Formats: sequence, structure tokens, C-alpha cells
Amino acid sequence: MRSDRITKGINAAPQRALLHALGLTDEEIGKPLIGIVSSKNEIVPGHMNIDKIEEAVKQGVSMAGGVPIVFPAIAVCDGIAMGHEGMKYSLVTRELIADSTEAMATAHPFDGLVMLPNCDKNVPGLLMAAARLNIPTIFVSGGPMLAGIMHGQKISYSNVSEAVSEFKVGKISEKKVCEYENKACPTCGSCSGMFTANSMNCLTEVLGMGLPGNGTIPAVYSERLRLAKKAGMQIMELVKKDIKPRDIMVKDAFLNALTIDMALGCSTNSMLHLPAIAHECEIDLDLELANSISDKTPNLCHLAPAGGHFIEELNEAGGILAVMHEISKLGLLNTDLLTCTGKTIAENIEGHEILDTEVIRTIDNPYSAEGGIAVLKGNLAPDGCVVKRSAVAPEMMSHKGNARVFDCEEDALNAIYEGKINPGDVVVIRYEGPKGGPGMREMLNPTSAIMGSGLGNSVALITDGRFSGATRGAAIGHVSPEAAVGGNIALIEEGDTIEIDITKNTINVLVSDEELSARREKWEPREPRITKGYLARYAKSVTSGSTGAVLK
Repeated sequence: MRSDRITKGINAAPQRALLHALGLTDEEIGKPLIGIVSSKNEIVPGHMNIDKIEEAVKQGVSMAGGVPIVFPAIAVCDGIAMGHEGMKYSLVTRELIADSTEAMATAHPFDGLVMLPNCDKNVPGLLMAAARLNIPTIFVSGGPMLAGIMHGQKISYSNVSEAVSEFKVGKISEKKVCEYENKACPTCGSCSGMFTANSMNCLTEVLGMGLPGNGTIPAVYSERLRLAKKAGMQIMELVKKDIKPRDIMVKDAFLNALTIDMALGCSTNSMLHLPAIAHECEIDLDLELANSISDKTPNLCHLAPAGGHFIEELNEAGGILAVMHEISKLGLLNTDLLTCTGKTIAENIEGHEILDTEVIRTIDNPYSAEGGIAVLKGNLAPDGCVVKRSAVAPEMMSHKGNARVFDCEEDALNAIYEGKINPGDVVVIRYEGPKGGPGMREMLNPTSAIMGSGLGNSVALITDGRFSGATRGAAIGHVSPEAAVGGNIALIEEGDTIEIDITKNTINVLVSDEELSARREKWEPREPRITKGYLARYAKSVTSGSTGAVLK
């Protein structure tokens, strides 16, 4: 076993002495040591319940003959970090999580790992660590939050963001905002729509790294505790059979994940995280694949913010296995792949029919014939940018308008609130990428302001930052190359005409190549807004791009 180096033989006596100091008996030291990477904390709603998941996993490991040993992983709540300097630190924690987990699991040679993530960067960070370490690993998330209920309608965190904007433009009262505030997030768990955290938890299941139900069983259900116990028992099988993450996360597993991503209508941030996880598996996941997969994958789900359904309803309708079973009828999945269940995808999805054909539509009656995400290219984004097509109004699928240019999120937000953005405009927010921000902030506040101001069906927003999974509307992010490295988005001037055609996957500023070249000669790089500490080091070492934020 991997742990033999600290448990077996006379040379390991000093290490055994320290294991005894933990309270471990000789009998325990002779068993497989299982690291439980717990993301429990008391500031993130998606993580406040992970101590209960942790205890259930420990019971499962013990029942199956292993010794569970807990160590921590950090997690940032994007919602709490939103709208201030803290958001610059959100994406960078993904690398911190991967690096620190790698350090802990290498310094202490566990025989297997159980990862307990739940929120936006925490899930991909731990998947990256699992791929990098490549020792038997299984995931069990903290689970999604239940939707809030207000006047008989289900609501979520994103409704609160839009309510703030509605208040600022005089559409609703402060009392109404307070009602949203108190009813939108009624339980622990990751926010209740198909936002980034739930997108990545669902895709973890698709990749084969989480047991069935990992992405959809609500945080407050006892069923999740049973799932955690099963995960604790199953890690012992993975250790026994020496099934490692890279045996599961092969290239076709990532193609399966992209396919189900399109069917579910996941967060655009999945286009940021899947390539980074693949990179740790030494797999090149070209963003160009997204459109070819989307072209043949129907969108079967309209979960919040794209529609009125929530993760709890997806769970009741059959969950991820039902979506995979339905999509497999088109021959779009490789179902021969191994998963953490020890079985193939084909074996896992067998017999899992859709239980509610409105929440999960059939391939004969999809919400749209194409997938939920599109990658656009053109002279504004030569290397690509990403839009959540399933959350865009039909009338905004093709849009031409005048550029309103801002060099930070705050300036754009103020202009929206002050009524300076008009129907037909294209808001451009730049210098918010991995290097330029630094940190690639989410732009949920500006998009919520546009929606709340009643401009969601007439104004587009383009940024080299990224968008929250809670974003809806014609929001186009991850523009690459970013402004900070001289991407063409840095050359756009106030009043330029921008043409977006999501149906054709194109995005262009209607300026001649000669004019762009002339502007480039005058362009001067800008210093990052933060020049000290971890973010400054991150900005110097991160690669820039729409798939980006992978450290060199």
C-alpha cells in the first residue's frame, strides 16, 4: 500500500510514533489510510453541512475496513465575495485548493482519498488535485440548496441580485427586496439553480468521479448522508482494485461531460474548469469542441436561471443518470467507460428513465435542438468567448449595437444604474481577465443590473472577465485574448458597432483590420490593479485566455 512507507518496517518507527500520537492503534495503522478532504467551513452556505457528510463518509470507510483521516480544503463563497475586491480572489483559490491538497496528500501518503467539495472553485480545484495525484479517489459533494418560495413561486439567489437592480431603478420597494433576501436561500447547500457549483457537481458525476446522485440530491436530505456512507465504502473498493482518477477521467469522459453540459445548460464557467481539469490529466481539451458537440446535442433542461426549474426537481425527475440515459439514445456518449462505481456508464444508466418530461425533456421534444453553451469567434475574440445560449432571449440571438466601453466592472454598473445605457447598446467591460483584473472576476452584478433595469432583451454585455452560473441574458464572457495582453477587446472605442450572431457563433467589431492595427500601435499595457501579495504573483504566472487561468 502507498501508506506502507509510514506504517511498515523498522524505518517507519518515527512515523508510527506520530500516528500513535493521533490516537491510532496498531490495528488501525495496519489498515489502509484514507484521507478525507473536507471543505467544511462556517462562511459558505454550501459547506456549513459538510461536517455531517464528513462523519457519514468516515462511518462508511470504517465499515469497509479503512481508517478515515480528515484534512481541510478552503472554499470561497462567490456570492459573498461578489461586488468587491474579494471576487478577485475567487478563481485563484482553485489553484490554491489543488496545490494544497496535492501537498497534504503527498506529505502524508494516503492509500485513497474522498473529496468533499461543494462550491464554485472548490469542486474543480479538488478534481484537478485528484488528477494530479492519481491515487484512488471518489467525490461526494455537500449537495444543492432547496429553492426558496415566495408567493407560491420558487426563487433562488439570482432573484435577489436582480431585485436589487429593480429597486435601484424604482421598480420595486426596499420591503420587496427584503422579502427576496429572506426567502431566496432557505437551507444549506450550493445555490439551488444550475449555477457553477451545481454544474460542476453534476459534471463530476458525468465524469465518473462521483456516485449517482452526487450532483442532485439536496443537501438537507438524509439520502445524501446515505450517499456519503456509500462513497466511504466504495473508496475501499477503488483502493483494493487500484482504480485511479486517470483510469476514469480519460478523454472520452471529458467529451461525455461536454455533451451532458450542453444537454443540461450548465454554467459557462464549466468551459473554464473542464479544460483545466483535463490539463491535469495531460489531456488537451480544445474549446473548439464545444460548438461541434453543441450542434448535435439537444438542450433537454431549462434550470434556473435559464428557466423555472431547480436542482431538486432535476433530482426528482431522474437526475443525471436519466439525462445521460436519454442522450445515449442518440449515440453521443461513450458508455463503455469505467466509473467510480466500479461499473461502466452503460451499467450505471441502464433503466434510468425520465420521470418528469417537463424538467428533463425527451430527445424528441427538446427545449432547443442545440446545446446550452456556444463558443463565439471573430475579430473581437480571435481565440474565442463563451455564452450560455440557453439563457439568451430569442430576440438577442442576433444583435448589433453601439459599444459602451468600461475598463472595470464598477464603472459599468454605475452607468447602468444611472440610466446611461440604452436599448440596443453593447456594454463592454474589459481589463477584468486573469491577468488584467487580476483574478477574472464574475460579472453577475452588471448582468443582474441589466435584467433588473428591463434591458435584458435589448442590451448585450461582453467581457474578458467571466460570468456567474446565475447569469442570464446576452452575456458573453471569457473573451480571449484579454485586454491586459493586448487582445482586440482593448482596442474597442466608444460608439464602435459590435455585431453578435450566436446562431452563427460569431462576434465582431465592425472596424477594418487597418484601423485595428493603427489602434494597436497606440495601445499601451496597464499595470494590474493589485500589485502585491498572492494575486500579483498569480497575475504573473497565469496563462491568459478563454479556457484560461491555468498556472504555468
